[in-house]
Amino acid sequence: MFSVTPDFNTDVNVHEHTMVLRKVREKKIEEMKSRTSASLIPESMKHVEEDEEHKTTARNLKELGQQRLTMEERKKRRRALDNLGIPSFEKFLADKNASLKKREIEILQLNIGLYCNQACNHCHVESSPRRKEMMSKEVAQRCIELLDKSPSIKTVDLTGGAPELNDQFRYLVSEATARKKEVIDRCNLTVLTEPGQEDLVDFLVKHKVRIIASLPCYSLKNVDTQRGSGVFEKSIHGLMKLNQAGYGADGSGLMLDLIYNPLGGFLPPEQKALEAKYKTELSNNFGIVFNSLFTLSNMPIKRFADFLYRRGELQEYMDLLVRNFNLATVDGLMCTNLVSVGYDGKMYDCDFNQQLALGMNLTKSSSPTVFDVQSLEELKGLAVVADSHCFGCTAGNGSSCQGATTA
Repeated sequence: MFSVTPDFNTDVNVHEHTMVLRKVREKKIEEMKSRTSASLIPESMKHVEEDEEHKTTARNLKELGQQRLTMEERKKRRRALDNLGIPSFEKFLADKNASLKKREIEILQLNIGLYCNQACNHCHVESSPRRKEMMSKEVAQRCIELLDKSPSIKTVDLTGGAPELNDQFRYLVSEATARKKEVIDRCNLTVLTEPGQEDLVDFLVKHKVRIIASLPCYSLKNVDTQRGSGVFEKSIHGLMKLNQAGYGADGSGLMLDLIYNPLGGFLPPEQKALEAKYKTELSNNFGIVFNSLFTLSNMPIKRFADFLYRRGELQEYMDLLVRNFNLATVDGLMCTNLVSVGYDGKMYDCDFNQQLALGMNLTKSSSPTVFDVQSLEELKGLAVVADSHCFGCTAGNGSSCQGATTA
């Protein structure tokens, strides 16, 4: 019988082999960078014009208007819960001796506009290059005034759209960091390679802005399926630019966190395990480093709700959320210590309520604005406005703007 035994005498130059692999990777990366220098906006516009889901949403919006469309969406979720025999979220909590009230407000989250260079299928704010709504200077200045009058605020959280492409972004960053507040930029990464944004990374570094960046997977196919053609490579290029500037490196003081959300109607996996997988894949394939990964559930609202409804999966998804309700998540919900402000200055308990036009529970106004309060500390103790979509934040390990709310 013929057998082969290892030849332990053959010299293998591991260092040389590693160098060859590194050169191959570097060549592929340089080729990728050359492909990602142009604006993503034309590709996003093409996606909006050709994608059936976007076209359906546009038709419905034109026929029904935003307010009626939002009401219809809420009715669909409510019918799904009625079919399952599930009460309202408030009663569901009350039956478990729990409730949601504002604690001390620590986070001022500002959605400064809906304009974006992307048009993601899951986007709960329905941003795209077609959206022109942006925060005015007057509203931005009022937000800074409230920051001065609300010493409990520790963090200013900027979102959009692509916040960096909206008019008041740099003003708000500069003013907030001058007041020694932590500033978060919820970055889609592709904006970092947009023409006209060549100095953006330097600006972020100068102000030590914390980046929380969307990257729903570490594979090209999955990211481009959810976020549009070309998004993955431009996102990787953006991460490389941030790494080159020091973001994600130990001791740099420049925080770079990533966000994962599922591609469909299921809950995200355990956060720490997925973070380890992300770090391995991004490091091995691209040499990318980052600090933490946050997992978010997809909220059954807006484009994702439409996605589920058209597939007859909305009731199934609501059932999944309710079955996986976790009481331990309630204390960590973002709506209890955050105020969300829209581009028009209206205030909400969270970004999801903002998209559903569910204003805060102030007696003086059903749609209170930043001009209706003297300090955000007035909001402490208010009951949080809740609805059926809130089951999305309390399922599994919980979901918030900074990931899971339980270990």
